Amino acid sequence: MRLPSGLVTFVFTDIEGSTRLAQMLGRDYRPVLNEHRRLLRAALVDGGGAELFTEGDSFFFAFADAWRAVAACAEAQRLLAAHPWPSEDARPRVRMGLHTGHAQAHAGEYASAEVHRAARVAEAAHGGQVLLSGATAEHAAPLPDDAWLLDLGLHRLRGFDGRERLHQLVAPGLERQFPRPRTLGSAPHNLPVPVTGFVGRERETAELHSLMSHNRLVTVVGAGGAGKTRLAVRLAETIAESYSDGVWFVDLALIGMELAAQGPVTDPGMVTLAVIDALGIRPEPGRPVMQTLLDHASTRKILLVLDTCDAQLGGVTPVVTALLACGLGVSVLATSREPLGVAGEVVWRIPPLGLHAAPGDAHSDAVCLLLERTAAARGGRPLMPHEARHLTRVAVRLDGLPLALELAAARLRVLDASELAERLEAELDGRQPDPLGALDAGRGASADAMDASSRHATMQATVMWSYRTLSAESARLLRALAVFAGPVDLSTVEWLIAGDPLDALATLVDKSLIQASSGPNGTTYRLLDPIRAFAARRLVTDGEERSARDRHVTWALHRLQRVSRGADGRAVTLSMYALDPLAAELRAALRWCVTGGSARVGLTIAAGLDQWWRERGLAREGRLWHFRLYSRQAETGEQIPDSELALAYYSHSVHSCADGEVAEELRFAKQAETAARRSGDNGTMARVLAGQAGPLVSIGKAAEAESLCRTLLTWAAAHNVMADALFAVYNLAELLWLRGAYDEAAELLANARPTEALRPAERGRRTVDLLLGMVALGRRDVVAAHDHLSVALRSRMSYGFHSRACVAVNAMAVRCLIGGDALIAAKLFGAAAAAKARLCRGSGLFGSYWAEQQDAIRAALGDAVFDEAWAQGSVMSLDEAAALALTVEHPDLAADSARFSALKK
Repeated sequence: MRLPSGLVTFVFTDIEGSTRLAQMLGRDYRPVLNEHRRLLRAALVDGGGAELFTEGDSFFFAFADAWRAVAACAEAQRLLAAHPWPSEDARPRVRMGLHTGHAQAHAGEYASAEVHRAARVAEAAHGGQVLLSGATAEHAAPLPDDAWLLDLGLHRLRGFDGRERLHQLVAPGLERQFPRPRTLGSAPHNLPVPVTGFVGRERETAELHSLMSHNRLVTVVGAGGAGKTRLAVRLAETIAESYSDGVWFVDLALIGMELAAQGPVTDPGMVTLAVIDALGIRPEPGRPVMQTLLDHASTRKILLVLDTCDAQLGGVTPVVTALLACGLGVSVLATSREPLGVAGEVVWRIPPLGLHAAPGDAHSDAVCLLLERTAAARGGRPLMPHEARHLTRVAVRLDGLPLALELAAARLRVLDASELAERLEAELDGRQPDPLGALDAGRGASADAMDASSRHATMQATVMWSYRTLSAESARLLRALAVFAGPVDLSTVEWLIAGDPLDALATLVDKSLIQASSGPNGTTYRLLDPIRAFAARRLVTDGEERSARDRHVTWALHRLQRVSRGADGRAVTLSMYALDPLAAELRAALRWCVTGGSARVGLTIAAGLDQWWRERGLAREGRLWHFRLYSRQAETGEQIPDSELALAYYSHSVHSCADGEVAEELRFAKQAETAARRSGDNGTMARVLAGQAGPLVSIGKAAEAESLCRTLLTWAAAHNVMADALFAVYNLAELLWLRGAYDEAAELLANARPTEALRPAERGRRTVDLLLGMVALGRRDVVAAHDHLSVALRSRMSYGFHSRACVAVNAMAVRCLIGGDALIAAKLFGAAAAAKARLCRGSGLFGSYWAEQQDAIRAALGDAVFDEAWAQGSVMSLDEAAALALTVEHPDLAADSARFSALKK
């Protein structure tokens, strides 16, 4: 035999899984083996190769030209693939390895390390694959038509130092997809390399790490775009060393997409193939793929990261169950929009990125992500200093959802942070803000996209990926919940469904479309804002918006009425704290009332929020809602009873007073009187006229206001509506106090106490006690002042009347001054001033009195001490200021108290 010398290309081939093939075919294996030999010889000899030996299912050939060796191997693979074997399982899968180096033939053989290198290249190949060393790739030009080489990177070959660059031959008729080469020192994982930095999630990473150390199956569950994959990959990177046989990532969204177009794909076989491909093993002929996988995994310590399991949920479950049962060394970290439902599964729901900065940090995790991604979107340029404070608005509006934040950062290429925040918060045609419009506009991805590559292109496509898997009942519930601005309880969900909602609700929670939170009052359910925006769009598309929003308004009215009623149905003292959690829902109901609903119902809701707006420093918002409701009434021509209009105008007047709009206050006070007179209702008339003293005082007509109050009280007594004229009592008492008529004011207030106690809407404010305390201050009676003012302050704080509590804190400051504790008085004045500024309230009727007392404190303490004490008070919360005021010792308990001394005797 004439063997080539010099630059020689060596080719080794063998059948992958030949032992298994021989066992399966039995006597039929010999014909298959012989036919395989015939086809290989035909291709390799005809291609110019010299056969050195054949052993079992292996061949060893030498070629003088590298390019002819490559062409011959390609032809051999095509012949094997095209041959009519007895069955598909009987088809031998041949792997081929080529290496080129200098060698001299001697006595019909080669004694060279290059031969061994070629054999190791063949060992690294898979059945049907042709691998070339770097040297062969260099000398193989020109390649056969339409053929090219795929660079597989550097690899260590058994018995050789250094690394060899391997290439795969890609040509028509040859398989293309193979696991990574079987070489030494292969990467301990195949985790995807992120192209952007990982931000935040320190607490979540630590929590997941702890779970993985004690459990073999942990599923990270969350909404689309919640950052499940990034967190899972991050964790897998940190714990990779704990798994001696590697960490292997499988993206289940990428498998079977051609079948997914025809419907949901839940074939366990496809999932199994994806897993064994990631592990670098090949199916064995005549043997179930699952058994091959289990045999491989049973003796190894590996971590499988199964990503997007919800795309193949039915196929994942049996595979994971079998893997966990095959050996204790197998662990699974899964990501999914819903749990797998496998025994032993620990379901860990990923929270949104944090919206509050940790102690010592300048920004929250959500804002840090925006900062980093925005800088990248702007070519490395950081945000302008004035933009940073608006990023928190953006993050809050997007509920800290990572994908939404990423999309928002891209928007900051063309908008600054304040403009984006305004767009995210802006109402569209008077409806709730729609963040999807700001995030998705111009991105071009289909709203109905279902393929894996586009499911995260837009928020619309991300949510649609889950929405399409819902049953009709679950989808209907999701749409119905879109009209709610915040969390709802189970009773509300039951009311929406008009039946047992558990199945639909559980589905939505499992698929991470609804967030479930447990609390002392039971479980509540809420939609993240981007998901709510998607569901609201579906409401419009499906023609259900009007009915859904009308039902929400009905619900809001019912909840508003429940605020003033106890469990027994009786009236209870009105508490602003009971209105705080309802505010967002009531605003949503008002939004619908001014755009597509009833102005009359809207005014009813506004009446329920009347005091809340002022007590929370939102008088201007109250004014604006009233204006919008008037416009809605004019637009629709809806008839509203004069008695209701009168009270609405009256509330508007009071809001205007609190907001410093005197002209508007006078205008609506007059309109309220006109409507009240038209109504002919004495109670309405009394309430409206009782409030007119305030506008008169605002324009400097105190005497006229006092006369009005006296006349009204006489008229109210005659018409048996004194309870409705209670504000006239308050106003007259204040006017009497201003001119020093303390005895008359005290008598008036004492007579009004029973009336106040019978009115749930007023008794929590304890205005009678506050004003009696002011009378006591005027008389310099510290004991009476302390008694009345502490009662008023404690009640106002207990029921959430924060604006009015500021008045009580100021009054307690004067009580401290009179009682000889000027330092605490200065602190309380500073705290009250700061709280009033936060609540957008002016100095009020007692403003000049407070100023006089502060001057007295400054004179007593000196400027430096007074300013220091004031500054200390200004950083207090209102709760802290009230607590300080209420810890002031009662005058009767002081050591120098005359009454205390008498008691001791």
